Amino acid sequence: MDAVTIGTRGSKLALWQAHWVREQLEKQHAGLQVRLEIIKTRGDKILDVPLAKVGGKGLFVKEIEQALLEKRVDMAVHSMKDMPAEIPHGLTIAAVPERENWHDVLLSAGGQKLAALPAGARVGTSSLRRAAQLLRRRPDLQIVPLRGNLDTRIKKLKSGQMDAIILAAAGIKRLGFEADISETLDEGLMLPAAGQGALCIEARADDPAVAALLAPLEDPATRTAVLGERAFLKRLQGGCQVPVAALGMLTDGRYALRGLVASPDGTQCVAASLSGPAQDCEKIGVALAENLLSRGADRILENVMTDETNG
Repeated sequence: MDAVTIGTRGSKLALWQAHWVREQLEKQHAGLQVRLEIIKTRGDKILDVPLAKVGGKGLFVKEIEQALLEKRVDMAVHSMKDMPAEIPHGLTIAAVPERENWHDVLLSAGGQKLAALPAGARVGTSSLRRAAQLLRRRPDLQIVPLRGNLDTRIKKLKSGQMDAIILAAAGIKRLGFEADISETLDEGLMLPAAGQGALCIEARADDPAVAALLAPLEDPATRTAVLGERAFLKRLQGGCQVPVAALGMLTDGRYALRGLVASPDGTQCVAASLSGPAQDCEKIGVALAENLLSRGADRILENVMTDETNG
């Protein structure tokens, strides 16, 4: 294979990720020509509605996956946290590169940390997961819907439309906005979305040539961590727009997974952790989900889905 096409969204962050994959492929395979195909997704087109209200799975990947299935592109680069729990038949997660920082970060107008924000401060996020955990710690805050690409969100903060915003550390780092971070939120305060900080390189399952090209980009530890998180998410039947959080960590062959389900207002929260051998990461994810469901997560998620349908 001497040429491949990568399907990607057109945002600055998506393009950074796709260019990074292109650079890695060209570094590993001398003479390989790699071009990018920008594809607009439904999530890119609907910018005036909070993500949780848009509904549906695969808001940021479906059109790109269709291009893959139709062989218009050879591979696709996504943020792993945007990936639905179910991969379409005929496609596969061909490579999972090493994970970037998985934390969420706070950016505030005055550089204040979360604890120092005044009562009633307006905090921007369109993530139910982030809003729920924020309100659990600070119920006095006002959550403001925040859409748009990363630099648009930062401009909204700096123009005074809100007092603070919550973003993923990985995107901030990749686009060079680290100086704007006011506080990195630890997992005790803000557990991340499943797959946060990791990239997903998707390809057709019956394309061994592309699989061979992508093999050097694979990081087995990151795949293990993410597989457990995604198994947890799949058992809960959660997409990226439900208040579900998960973080898997691999240490000396042991896999530890923390998971959380919360109501959007933060008043209800079910959380637990589970660990075991690394090769059992997916079983651990399912078992942890079962644990939370048996302790009330099922009712929380049912209420969220009902609210989304009615909204």
